Amino acid sequence: MSDGFLVVDKAGGMTSHDVVAVGRKALGTRKVGHAGTLDPMATGILVLGFGNGTRLLQYITDGDKSYAATIVLGASTVTDDSEGEVLESTDASKVEDAEINRVLATMVGTIAQRPSSVSAVKVGGERAYDRVRAGETFELAAREVTITQLDVLAIRHLQSTTEIDIEVTCSAGTYIRSIARD
Repeated sequence: MSDGFLVVDKAGGMTSHDVVAVGRKALGTRKVGHAGTLDPMATGILVLGFGNGTRLLQYITDGDKSYAATIVLGASTVTDDSEGEVLESTDASKVEDAEINRVLATMVGTIAQRPSSVSAVKVGGERAYDRVRAGETFELAAREVTITQLDVLAIRHLQSTTEIDIEVTCSAGTYIRSIARD
């Protein structure tokens, strides 16, 4: 088979590009692409297109996507996720459930969302994460995204943090870690 799609259950610790590289080697072709970037720490479904299937990937990326995630309140990081250097921390164990639900409810609908500076978004032809690694400090412009569902599944108040399990259905281009940061 020289054209088509592969549905891959991406493991944590791999970039989407790493998965493409494995696909290229396994399929014996350079013409492999993916339908949307998953952060290295994220696990889940990544659709690869190969051969002429790469031309159809644009139609897959246009649809809604669903994610399950855990937000941890109490620390901000350079990457807006648990893998980045902690910039600031605070005791978030007393944040009230009603306030969590109120703030997350404001994110449902079509909103302006600012991606993390450490993302694959291109700025002046370079990936934002490369510019951050080179020591540059900046904020990306907000983009319009649509969050059609944002359900709070559980809230756990711990010693100095609060963990919130969420399920999100959203448009392409939505950053779950931006939801957590905001």
